[in-house]
Amino acid sequence: MQKFALAAERIAATTRKLEKTAIVADYLKSCTPEEAAASAVFFSGRAFPMYEETTLQVGGSLLWQAVADLSGRSDQDLTAGYRRLGDLGAVAEDVLPSRPDQGIAILEVRDAFREIALARGPAAKGALLRKLLARATPLEAKYLVKIVTGDLRIGLKESLVEEAIARAYGATQTEVQRANMLLGDIGEALKLAAPGRLGEAHMRLFHPLGFMLASPMASAEETLSYFPDAVVEDKYDGVRAQAHCSNGEVRFFSRTRDEITESFPELPDTLAGLTEDAVLDGEIVAWSYLPTHALPQGHALPFTALQQRLGRKRVSDELLRQVPVAYLVFDVLYAGGELLIDRPLRERAQRLEDLLSAPRATRTAVSHLRQGRLLFGGEGQALKAQVIHAPAYRAATPEELDRLFHAAQERGNEGLVIKDPDSVYTPGRRGKSWLKLKRELATLDVVVTAVEYGHGKRIGVLSDYTFAVWDGDHLVNIGKAYSGLTDAEIAQMTQWFLEHTTEDQGFRRQVEPKIVLEVAFNNMMRSDRHSSGYALRFPRIVRIRTDKPPEDADTIERVKEIYGQQTKG
Repeated sequence: MQKFALAAERIAATTRKLEKTAIVADYLKSCTPEEAAASAVFFSGRAFPMYEETTLQVGGSLLWQAVADLSGRSDQDLTAGYRRLGDLGAVAEDVLPSRPDQGIAILEVRDAFREIALARGPAAKGALLRKLLARATPLEAKYLVKIVTGDLRIGLKESLVEEAIARAYGATQTEVQRANMLLGDIGEALKLAAPGRLGEAHMRLFHPLGFMLASPMASAEETLSYFPDAVVEDKYDGVRAQAHCSNGEVRFFSRTRDEITESFPELPDTLAGLTEDAVLDGEIVAWSYLPTHALPQGHALPFTALQQRLGRKRVSDELLRQVPVAYLVFDVLYAGGELLIDRPLRERAQRLEDLLSAPRATRTAVSHLRQGRLLFGGEGQALKAQVIHAPAYRAATPEELDRLFHAAQERGNEGLVIKDPDSVYTPGRRGKSWLKLKRELATLDVVVTAVEYGHGKRIGVLSDYTFAVWDGDHLVNIGKAYSGLTDAEIAQMTQWFLEHTTEDQGFRRQVEPKIVLEVAFNNMMRSDRHSSGYALRFPRIVRIRTDKPPEDADTIERVKEIYGQQTKG
């Protein structure tokens, strides 16, 4: 681990990507394949491979306490160190004692992390964490803490680790990226790269791929400037979800790659009868099944209805009746043993149509989460949840696109997603092949960086949130909001923030930047009050974006774009 930590120090000391890649490659070649595989996962800022559902469940407060116990320093000393160094890992290196017998091997760290993940309760996890940190040198402890928090802060992205693996073992970066994408395990990709067997990587079902993203557009004219003949779909106000289906087992994953099947127990049966293994991309929406002349299949309900279903480990019969859902599918990424992401959209659309229209086998979904219930309407009529092939339209002129936009709004949807029919599916990327027109431009997806205790009836709960957008690879604050969430959501968030505090400043807490909010505001102004250089006027929280990872929050470029549009108006 000391060799890993020294390499990490060298990586942090340079801003040159080629030099960072060379340091990682040289380090990997100096290790056994097993050590290199574990290190590749750690260099990616994770304790475990991406495909695994294993988590350490160790928050900032538990880490803080472990460092305090081992160092014998007071909270005041640690807080002063944190303010000076700005990183708990650096604080650990600064305050933990050094002894001649310290040092831990990289594979021992891997095994210790698994032991911590299996431990139940903060006391047991804390004891194992202290044992691990006590064995480590101060420099090793620095990077152990950083890996636990999921933030190495050395300017090393997973793409650079992939490039380093390619360099170390004579492969191409594209080959390594594809293997890592299919396997969801950069360590396993490395093990295939070492003997030159990357071509043997196959799709690992029930490991979600990255989602292709759409870029926001300001007008129909701008949208059609990128491709003249467009495939157009409604933009639904739900939860983006990937469905993995194999031999009657069906599981759903959100954009954060978390499994969400338990929140929608009626959905697996709708896809259990597929005669081929498949990975589908679509949107889970709250759905009214009452048909109208214009909408014979029913229509989507606002996100506020669906919000009642999110994050629940058990969904009551009453809630199943009150908030029915549908899965609107608009893409297929894998089917019948073939990865389809390199095929153009027009071919994937036909493959999806064939897959969903084929006769279904009679099969019950295999899932330990499945509750096996039907929804029942007010008349007592059984009503199963549906999978619906999302309708697609064509538009070649701004006038046609505007008509489709207004029609989507009349159906209660957010706007439109406009796609190039020749586009391939690029996981995790936001390019100009998929574009979106939304109802309200004046919203931002932001990351919470600090929280404060409230006033009045909110004394004792953390209800005032400072939030930020991305400026390159770091966050810059742009505003603060305290309205928009329910009391139950605030109570839930208070518990999370208490467990994920990185610096306790008394009334105010710096927190791990992992919670994404959608905020609305009246307008935007230039301001030196926040590090972004901008401030939002009358910001309010629209919703907690549990479906969105922090790295997908908006950027300072998007802020400047909104500000520019506002000033032109």
